[in-house]
Amino acid sequence: MEEANHTCWVQFFFRPFSMDSNAQVLIFVAFLVMYLLSLTGNGAIGLTIWTNYSLYTPMYFFLANLAILEIFYTTAIAPLAMTALLTMGRTPVPLASCGTQMFFFVFLGGADCILLAVMAYDRFVAICHPLHYRLIMSWRLCIQLTIGALVLGFLLSLTLTSLIFQLPFRGNIEINHFYCDMPAVMRLAHADTRVHETALHIVSFIILAIPATLIFISYVSVGMAISQIRSVEGRHRALSTCSSHITVVLLQYGCTSFIYLSPSDNFSPEMGQGMSVVYTFITPVLNPVIYSMRNKLLKDALKKTLRRCLLPQRK
Repeated sequence: MEEANHTCWVQFFFRPFSMDSNAQVLIFVAFLVMYLLSLTGNGAIGLTIWTNYSLYTPMYFFLANLAILEIFYTTAIAPLAMTALLTMGRTPVPLASCGTQMFFFVFLGGADCILLAVMAYDRFVAICHPLHYRLIMSWRLCIQLTIGALVLGFLLSLTLTSLIFQLPFRGNIEINHFYCDMPAVMRLAHADTRVHETALHIVSFIILAIPATLIFISYVSVGMAISQIRSVEGRHRALSTCSSHITVVLLQYGCTSFIYLSPSDNFSPEMGQGMSVVYTFITPVLNPVIYSMRNKLLKDALKKTLRRCLLPQRK
């Protein structure tokens, strides 16, 4: 009962990046700019695909869903993080708010990683089985795969978050991070967390290691298929549809795997904080840039959409 009472009155505080208020303001501005760029870039990708019938294909369907996920994913982190930056970490985060943020972070981030594996499968079918592509990648399957990614991310997040927040926390606690990350929060519990760390590694393995393995297998097959294409133009076209996705996968999986698949004894709060900036703020900004730069059809559609939105219609 005493532990339950302590847990009810818990408040978390995010540790500032720096005790220098000017440095905190600069970091806040950087985070704000990246957040707005992420909203603008991913919003533009989603709107462009939605309003251009020429992009109504499985590849762009998955890309639009990825862009929407990125918007919600970044929004789950940015507001609390930027508030803490402006107040030098003095803004309290109630236990329920911390749990909610963690749930959406794992849910949306997990669905994001699984969807990247689905997109790799789409490229595998398009390049290795082009004659059967429309038959295999039906709209029904595309919707099922997308919903499956969301459901799996939801269930894993609900299980992990519920398990972590059953731990006893006491009083006002400072988190050595800019959001409620799992390893950082678990270290603050007044209990043995070995079971919870094992659960985190299992969820991380399902969300990161298994999709990464499937992506690797898909692109090995894709690479073998491309090497057999005689036309230089054909090889270039096939590579251009895959290179953007591979770049995004490396950015997304690189830092997250280092943090969540490494042994907990090797966890460094400072390194974890720095790497977290990459996949919570930088990657969501780069994703729409990478996809639009390497895809001529999407780039042209983006330009048309921007003209329609920014330039007045002539009567």
